[in-house]
Amino acid sequence: MNHPSKPISLSGQVAIVTGSGRGLGLAFAQALARAGARVVVNDIDPATAEAAVASILAEGGQAVHEVVPVGTAEAADRLVSKAVDTWGRLDILCANAGILRDRVLWNMSDEDFDAVIHTHLRGTFTCARSAVRRMREQGQGGRLLLIASPAGQRGNFGQTSYSAAKAGIAGFARTWAMECAKSAITVNAIVPVAYTQMVVSMPAFAPYAEAVARGEPLPTELRQRMGLGTSADVAPLLVFLASEQARHITGQCIGLGGDKLSLWSHPQELRSAYREGGWSAEDIARVWDSSVGIEPQSLGMPPL
Repeated sequence: MNHPSKPISLSGQVAIVTGSGRGLGLAFAQALARAGARVVVNDIDPATAEAAVASILAEGGQAVHEVVPVGTAEAADRLVSKAVDTWGRLDILCANAGILRDRVLWNMSDEDFDAVIHTHLRGTFTCARSAVRRMREQGQGGRLLLIASPAGQRGNFGQTSYSAAKAGIAGFARTWAMECAKSAITVNAIVPVAYTQMVVSMPAFAPYAEAVARGEPLPTELRQRMGLGTSADVAPLLVFLASEQARHITGQCIGLGGDKLSLWSHPQELRSAYREGGWSAEDIARVWDSSVGIEPQSLGMPPL
């Protein structure tokens, strides 16, 4: 039997959520504010950022905005300065900002590849670096919540740069968790599966777009089998990982979507074979199918 638990409170905490004008980022910012955190909203469009702040203020929360595209060190420093200048501290960074430029390998331009890597990977790096420097100065710990993706865990057709960036973000979480441990800063990657504008653009989900646009709920088979829900469905995981209740959790990739909460495995060796004196190409060919390669790993997203 489940017993009601004490509501999680982030009162007194200050958070930055990058890319929080709409979609997942907005849901994250609103959820943090409802839990009592003061939030710096970030977007590249002033009107979108202002509307996001207004939605938080309308619910009695506290928020300000900083309009800047993430990626550069200067943008990261501006976000941290906004938090510190407004409320005197920084406790939580949610590195959520991202874009899509989907193309298969042979059709992807340098410009599209660089844009995705700059926003997702470099943006996460620069914002985390600036945030951790401030958290270490404060000496009271902190939380880094990085936004990964199933595409970064398993790959996804047509998402060369996005999959690479999100895999890199999972690698950030594992590495930074070790580096930041002595400073009591936890680092985790959230692997969301939410019906956002990014997801809508994927052909596999097109049949559901019209129903969702009419305000109909996502069907049970998506919420259960695919673990696909709304942005609001993912936000509780962020609030939990930002809280004192999650102080012992770090270096993990944790998924939430629809009705499904999951822990992703880290890459690890599955099978090994040994040959005294080393291996020739012929040796490998002779044993591959009956030993190390007996069960190759699957690729890509699960079918709808």
